[in-house]
Amino acid sequence: MEPQPPYRKTFPISWEQLHRDSKALAWRLLDNSYFQGIVAVTRGGLVPAAIVSRELGIRLVDTVCLSSYDWQDHKGDVEVLKRIEGDGKGWLIIDDLVDTGKTARVVRDMLPQAHFATVYAKPAGRPLVDTFITEVSQDTWILFPWDSEVQFVQPLVDRRQVG
Repeated sequence: MEPQPPYRKTFPISWEQLHRDSKALAWRLLDNSYFQGIVAVTRGGLVPAAIVSRELGIRLVDTVCLSSYDWQDHKGDVEVLKRIEGDGKGWLIIDDLVDTGKTARVVRDMLPQAHFATVYAKPAGRPLVDTFITEVSQDTWILFPWDSEVQFVQPLVDRRQVG
């Protein structure tokens, strides 16, 4: 899937890189504080949450289920499919990415006392999370391994001539 405007760049993430970055997130959270459990933001937060839960020894993992991205135009209203009760105190929220902050705002409003951590962050959404590992520019489409398959790609210099 090619990035659509306003995305000008693509940042492909391999399974290995996602694992390393998720483990780095766990390392950063290790001395933070005690978490009674993890709330994974579906679907993107499921894989990082599994890695973080293993590394931090947290066996209680729940989900908030949201739908916000339409694969064709990459935007849409946030629909809450499943909630978590309470204010989030003692919980660690894990998501793969905070982009515009639209989804993160819904989760943050739902669980205001939780610690919110993402593997990747873009400037518009970064203020909504407490911890993240890698920042990427707002105009970059992050291509996660579950959204891609291996195929030939033209070198950057060749693609520059096309556009």
